[in-house]
Amino acid sequence: MRVRRNRAAAVLGASLVCASALTACAPASGANTVNLYSAPEENLQQNVDRCNAESGGRYQIVYHKLPRDADGQREQMVRRLAAGDTGMDILYLDVSWTGEFAEAEWIREWTGQNKAEAERDTLRGPLETATWEGKLYAAPKNTNVQLLWYRKDLVPEPPKTWGEMISTAQRLKQEGKPHWISLTGAQYEGLYVHFNTLVQSAGGHIISDDGKRAVIDEGAVQALQALRDLGTAGVTSASMNNAKEDDARQEFESGQAAFQLNWPFVYPSMQEKKPELARNVGWARLPGLQPGVPSKSTIGGANYAVSSFSTKPDLAFEATKCLRNPESQKFSAINDGVPPALESVYSDPEVAAEYPMRDTILEALKDPGVRTVTPASQNVSTALSNLLAPIAEIDPQSTAERMRTEVQNALDSKGVMP
Repeated sequence: MRVRRNRAAAVLGASLVCASALTACAPASGANTVNLYSAPEENLQQNVDRCNAESGGRYQIVYHKLPRDADGQREQMVRRLAAGDTGMDILYLDVSWTGEFAEAEWIREWTGQNKAEAERDTLRGPLETATWEGKLYAAPKNTNVQLLWYRKDLVPEPPKTWGEMISTAQRLKQEGKPHWISLTGAQYEGLYVHFNTLVQSAGGHIISDDGKRAVIDEGAVQALQALRDLGTAGVTSASMNNAKEDDARQEFESGQAAFQLNWPFVYPSMQEKKPELARNVGWARLPGLQPGVPSKSTIGGANYAVSSFSTKPDLAFEATKCLRNPESQKFSAINDGVPPALESVYSDPEVAAEYPMRDTILEALKDPGVRTVTPASQNVSTALSNLLAPIAEIDPQSTAERMRTEVQNALDSKGVMP
């Protein structure tokens, strides 16, 4: 299998065009120039080149790489858009930023034929992440979903529930076998993702559907209890509280873990670096909280939006549609490890060959957990991450009470967090 990388891994190894988030790239100019600002992605330039060739000269996309990390990407775009920068045309948005950018009137609504093309064949979950107050403000570029990766030589069948996963790991520990459960326990968005998955798997809510009111209901309390159970079970590594996606991947590849909760980029890494381990690894949907009730894995991914300040919006919409069409999504799925947001691409034979877990990914994507779209997404993520870490110190009821207050404060904040 060709080595693929998800967004988190790809940005770690790519070079920057800008020296920093405070030093803007000089946008290209020209009557048909369309400036794309996107996260570093190893092979994205090839999609750009193909779209430029296919346009027959109508537009010329120029790819400007944003900083490696998501916070840096957002910061650079926020500062430039707040200044009304006309040099940005197409914007790469994390799926959690749509409400924020739309509410600030920095991105244009997709309407008419553009909207119809953006919605065609697009999976429901990714489409929800591009929608704010019933209007489409972006077109899904790719999606992502976490799976449970497990050692088939240790566990013949994957655990169906969170509690079963923990008890199985404890049994393996007593038997002196690899038993860690590897996941992202650091105080950042990755921990919020696990919490949201557990909340939605329990049928609960963190925020009201309109994105304006903190809820933190009984389902959220159950999710807090589940995280605390894991944190106190003695089946995670000593470094779990500092682990991000790639740290969890490396833990699992060390051979000391029985389970890993992570994105699909871990599979090609195992094949390349630990082929003997990869042969014994299976995958399944994430464990749920209740027997017989499937989990709802929180989806990731990215969307393309057109800047409100673009002086060439028609060309920007046309170029965007090419950059996220089936051919582009297929290429990125195979070469950069970003699962498609278009359902039909999963049945392509070449994609099938590269993604042996595609059916499980698609199953999870059709019944996903989606973070509530809100203009305060960054504030909410920060507040929740602070309260969730370290997971062993969670007190479900009191933590839930603090969450209601702090999440509401985050939702009520004025302006955009810099």
